[in-house]
Amino acid sequence: MTLDDTVALLRRHEARVEAGHEAAMLAEYFPFIAAHPDCLRRSCLAGHLTASAWVVDAARSRVLLTHHRKLNLWVQLGGHADGEADLLTAALREVSEESGLTRVRAVSAEIFDVDRHRIPARKTEPEHWHFDVRFLIEADASEPVVVSDESHDVAWVSLAEAVRLNPEESIARMVRKTR
Repeated sequence: MTLDDTVALLRRHEARVEAGHEAAMLAEYFPFIAAHPDCLRRSCLAGHLTASAWVVDAARSRVLLTHHRKLNLWVQLGGHADGEADLLTAALREVSEESGLTRVRAVSAEIFDVDRHRIPARKTEPEHWHFDVRFLIEADASEPVVVSDESHDVAWVSLAEAVRLNPEESIARMVRKTR
């Protein structure tokens, strides 16, 4: 998969996304990618594409969240693409790294959601943007989870609890899409 394939995937999502906040953010992806051909690498200091997984159980009643150590927030699993143009592959890698789960499957190879958010400066990294591409992933909720060193905790929570733990529109939007 190439960066052009990633742009095509984003264009397909653009055709399906409803008008509003997500559509406005998505419109910013295309000029950013065109201006930054290295946007799959964290060395792109203006920002970079990231890959996330909205991990749900088979009943779609619970979601797996991580209490992110650096951000001190409950968020979906995900992280840097590390040069991987296949963002679904990167998202699945992040699920394994951040939770230890191995019995997971992509509900679809299409994008579930996108979000653009500013990351504060930290140590040697300047403030920058994450252009997050999210996929809907189903996991076996009976499989034990492991808390990685990137997190304070990893937990299955109800959809309502997810919004209580993190009331940002980004999480609320994914909860609405899950129902």
